[in-house]
Amino acid sequence: MDKLLRGLNIYLIGMMGSGKTTVGKFLAHKLEYRFLDTDNTIEVVAQKSINKIFEEDGEDVFRTLENRVLGEVSSYLHTVISTGGGIVLKSDNWAHLRDGMVIWLDVPVDTLVDRLQHDNTRPLLKETDLKEKLSNILEQRKSLYQQADITISVTREQSTDDIVTEIIRVIPSKVKPEFNPNLN
Repeated sequence: MDKLLRGLNIYLIGMMGSGKTTVGKFLAHKLEYRFLDTDNTIEVVAQKSINKIFEEDGEDVFRTLENRVLGEVSSYLHTVISTGGGIVLKSDNWAHLRDGMVIWLDVPVDTLVDRLQHDNTRPLLKETDLKEKLSNILEQRKSLYQQADITISVTREQSTDDIVTEIIRVIPSKVKPEFNPNLN
């Protein structure tokens, strides 16, 4: 697979709770790639949690940090990068994402609700109706997520191993062949 990918980075996009970090770690292990999570990297750079960044500095500051971190990690090779759910909102980010292969983990809202109902670490989910909030966020971002090179429709029944196996199965059909000027 590494010869096919030629070191190309893989970016996982999708809604919060879609499993980007879990799947990303497992996928990186399978591909013998390094793994990075942009949200974790932002917390290290800012020296505070994402919740604190949102509370103290606002979403605009967070999105600027997110763009800066993505720009830096996109220069790596052989890396699976798990992104924050809103990374697709800023058009500048797509310039970096397009340098690699973008995979959307498409998870139904009901599954996201089950996964996130007791999670108080997500600043955009400070709402009483979690299903409505997630549905609204997905509606705003869906057309952007659909720009991914690969869409993996995740079901509640699938294990992380199942999802990674599906990603590895689909990747070869989406990689452009290497240009060889010696071929006619």
